[in-house]
Amino acid sequence: MEDRRWKAILEALIFASDSPLTVDRMKEVLGLAKREIQRLLAEMMEDYRKEERGITLEEVAEGFQFRTRPEFGEWVRKLKKAKASALSQPSLETLAIVAYRQPVVRADVEKIRGVDSGGVLRTLLEKKLIKIIGKKDVPGKPIVYGTSKKFLEVFGLKDLSELPTLKDLDSLGPSSTEGILPLEEEPGKGEPPPEGELPGAESQETLIDESSSQAAEDPR
Repeated sequence: MEDRRWKAILEALIFASDSPLTVDRMKEVLGLAKREIQRLLAEMMEDYRKEERGITLEEVAEGFQFRTRPEFGEWVRKLKKAKASALSQPSLETLAIVAYRQPVVRADVEKIRGVDSGGVLRTLLEKKLIKIIGKKDVPGKPIVYGTSKKFLEVFGLKDLSELPTLKDLDSLGPSSTEGILPLEEEPGKGEPPPEGELPGAESQETLIDESSSQAAEDPR
């Protein structure tokens, strides 16, 4: 079968998927070698970048997804406004702590924020931006939290290694990392951004589409 035909099929599968479609899943459906699928996807991504379309093909959350171009965000936000809700500053702050300190328990979050964070954690769980990844092996067995695949999807990250380091965020201005920094730095770990700030977030205007598992940039 010609590449053009395979690309059309991949395009249909990615568009029809409710969440970023993994290469492994594509392999199951198509029966093609993983290397061949990756080659086709790379060509498709380049094609979408070159052509003046309203959408791009991006690798996010360990899969592939069509997303609208950032320059058209103003119109997309108008379209999705009724279905979306903004994350509050406490939610963004808590999400940043979980993202950079995970695995983390509620007590760790509250020690940093200085206030009860149970309600905020529940909200983030309901929005599926964080998930329960287990229980800590200490008295009381507190729940351990981490970020979810939807977190990666919403913020346009391929995986957690793409979280920016403190050095990457120097241009945003001084301060504000106090508290989110790990109590004990581990070699090779990235340092966090200012409190309440995450890659792709628009401060208190970060929009989460509650009617779909896809990010607000989803063209559908």
